[in-house]
Amino acid sequence: MTKVLMKGCEAIGEAAIRAGCRNFFGYPITPQTEVPEYLAKRFPEVDGVFVQAESEVAAINMLYGGAGVGKRVLTTSSSPGISLMAEGVSYIAACHLPVVIVNIVRAGPGLGGILPAQSDYLQATKGHGHGDYKILVLAPSSVQEAVDLIYEAFDLADHYRMPVMVMGDGMIGQMMEPVEFPPLRALDDLPVKSWAATGAVGGREPNIINSLYLNEVECNKNSWELRAKYDEIEKREKRFEANKRRGKSEILIVAYGSMARICKTAADELKKKHKIGVFRPISLYPYPYEALAKEAEKAERILVVEMSTGQMIEDVKLAVLGKRPIDFYGLTGGMVPSPDDVVREVQKLLE
Repeated sequence: MTKVLMKGCEAIGEAAIRAGCRNFFGYPITPQTEVPEYLAKRFPEVDGVFVQAESEVAAINMLYGGAGVGKRVLTTSSSPGISLMAEGVSYIAACHLPVVIVNIVRAGPGLGGILPAQSDYLQATKGHGHGDYKILVLAPSSVQEAVDLIYEAFDLADHYRMPVMVMGDGMIGQMMEPVEFPPLRALDDLPVKSWAATGAVGGREPNIINSLYLNEVECNKNSWELRAKYDEIEKREKRFEANKRRGKSEILIVAYGSMARICKTAADELKKKHKIGVFRPISLYPYPYEALAKEAEKAERILVVEMSTGQMIEDVKLAVLGKRPIDFYGLTGGMVPSPDDVVREVQKLLE
């Protein structure tokens, strides 16, 4: 296949089309606006439906409706916009509906700034909205991986009937890299959704999609059905990358997304004199606790590096369970640690 040089946001839009998505509902916000811009141009060529909603609140509820009739649907936004979608995501999860959400994270809290950050980690993984629900969260570290994960996210959403978030940052959205796209999915080959609210044709019973349970027994039952789904996901969908090494490392660096790439560059420099490991979670939920615990056993101490004030460190602590000392280094507000910054931080710990 031929590789094409594309900006991350535009590549995400094309990957969604290749995955069989023909329905986008969203609202512009930097640094993800190029996704809807690209789809607004491309969708007429593939008979797609593009709607710029009046707000993120409207967009997520349009997504609810599109998923309810069995369509592959997408919305993309950046941090404050994702916050506005929280109630709708909870409704979608309660209804067991498959949707794909992209968050190209910008600095916060509040309106913050338009530069890259990773400060939406807790929002994505620890309860975006109200109630007993979770969403599957995948974190790419390159434009190519963003393409691959978007393509896969639609299949995961359909398989588990739940929201799937692909969470990048401003760098993933704005950088240009060569990418190879997967084949275009034929719409006839997409999964049949017998549960969809498409009318009681052929004499079948009508399908009802609903998140309101006035009977507490029914509400309890639905919550435990969701929990059973998450238990299966936690068994089957943990993803990570760990560099292969023999013997113990002096330090194991744990980072995800764009920050993991920067840490790999730093580790390559440090490996000239030291034994340094790098562990990258790809699925942020479900988090690869067991895999990280095994890698931590091969290290003397752990350094968590994030573009935040330290959000993933909670999951690292749960994985390590106090068996190794854990340090943190991070910048936020749109400041991005360089490989040299990481090298200096590791050298401080080694001293």
